[in-house]
Amino acid sequence: MNINNQLLTKLETLSSLKVEDSKRESIVNQLSEIVNFVENLNELDLSGCEATFTTVEGGTPFREDVPFYDDKTVKTVIKYAPNSENGFFIVPKIIE
Repeated sequence: MNINNQLLTKLETLSSLKVEDSKRESIVNQLSEIVNFVENLNELDLSGCEATFTTVEGGTPFREDVPFYDDKTVKTVIKYAPNSENGFFIVPKIIE
């Protein structure tokens, strides 16, 4: 893929960014280097590899979902809340 000023202008539009004229050439060169590096991945022979979604063999280990909180932290946070009761924030009712 060839990165040029036309493509950079399109990327500016899509990303809602504006690249200064003085930096355009530098950005084009950097993007070209990135794309060339990524295109090297196409040279890898992955025909013998099975697709995976995790790098952890056997999947992600589960743990028991146990709530944990430090009473001192809760008290510190609640101290700065405009309104609280029994360790919970009190907020105005928004649904009737």
